[in-house]
Amino acid sequence: MSRAFRWLIAAALVSSLSACSTIKGWFEFDDEDDPKQPAELVDFKQTINIKKLWSHGIGNGQGDGFYKIQPVINGSVIYAGAADGTIEAFDKNSGKSLWDEELEKPVSGGIGFYGDALLLGSSDGYVLKVDASTGEVLWTTRLNGEVMSVPQSNGRIVLAHTLDGKLQGLDFATGAVVWTYDSNVPVLTLRGSGTPIVNGDVAYVGFANGRVVAFDIATGGVNWEARVAISQGRSEIERVVDIDGTMTLLGTELYVASYQGRIAAIDVTEGRKLWQNDVSSFSGVSQGFGNVYVADADGTVYAYQRSGQGERWQQAALAYRGLSRPTPVGSYVAVGDADGYVHFLSQVDGEMAGRVEADDDGVRADMLGEDNRLYVYGNSGDLIAYEVKSKD
Repeated sequence: MSRAFRWLIAAALVSSLSACSTIKGWFEFDDEDDPKQPAELVDFKQTINIKKLWSHGIGNGQGDGFYKIQPVINGSVIYAGAADGTIEAFDKNSGKSLWDEELEKPVSGGIGFYGDALLLGSSDGYVLKVDASTGEVLWTTRLNGEVMSVPQSNGRIVLAHTLDGKLQGLDFATGAVVWTYDSNVPVLTLRGSGTPIVNGDVAYVGFANGRVVAFDIATGGVNWEARVAISQGRSEIERVVDIDGTMTLLGTELYVASYQGRIAAIDVTEGRKLWQNDVSSFSGVSQGFGNVYVADADGTVYAYQRSGQGERWQQAALAYRGLSRPTPVGSYVAVGDADGYVHFLSQVDGEMAGRVEADDDGVRADMLGEDNRLYVYGNSGDLIAYEVKSKD
């Protein structure tokens, strides 16, 4: 088993009873006996051209905390941050650096954006609001838990989901804590927390207990909750059902996947499940071409029909390679792996279309796709823009 994938599995689980420290001694592998070694990459006929447009190194990238510090795009600018507190803004087309700053806080949550402000979380429990034009810190608020998800806002309230299971609403202008929701955190969880989806005055958040909750953003009141996964098994490891991966909202349908649970479509008007299928994912879901995409923890990439008519295709060639969230780009869907390769699959039938090595340290954070461009932020801190086109 590659070192990168071995570390990914071991670091993914934390205990809420030991100050969220990584579980040790439970994931010792013997390469000769382990049946879950990452699949060897095989040659295939590449049907797309993958052109690197530009790249920049940003601080120490994801650092050593199993973070997924994802960039964000607003208009013509892409913003990225590193675990050491470096944040930088680039022209997304040319790659020209517009500004960079060194924050006094270690970044652990990805970058959120609203209006003229960036929103970040830190590993020592702070939420920061930063001027998107200059990088100046406008306010910081101390919370109790590590902020590993992306803070989100509707311009009045900033939502921060911490590793200790709390969701807190902060005043957008001042950073003052307005309300707190405390979820029921299981004994053992994945090392991460779900990023809220904000839709006007409502937010949807996935929790470590396998539930999705809809909140009134102004008050923190619960509108509804839906159970996506049910803990099963005798051991605490078998009972982990976290919703840590990115959810996707399309119209009134919310698509969500849990670890050791299910992928589901939920009608957000009332919290009713429209359909579900068994899956185990820690990276989340995306949608395109009438499909909902998810990478299973075993490395199988699935495309389920949004209509609920079941599986459209699956691709199993990337078994146990520690895949990131599938990201649509043009007619393809891209997944990064723990060895730093980005693989491109056809959205139509899942066939392998291309591959590029992006970062030797791996690709864990969500990638960003816009038209035929893909932005990849590797674990070492390389932010890379690719152009993806068919050879036909």
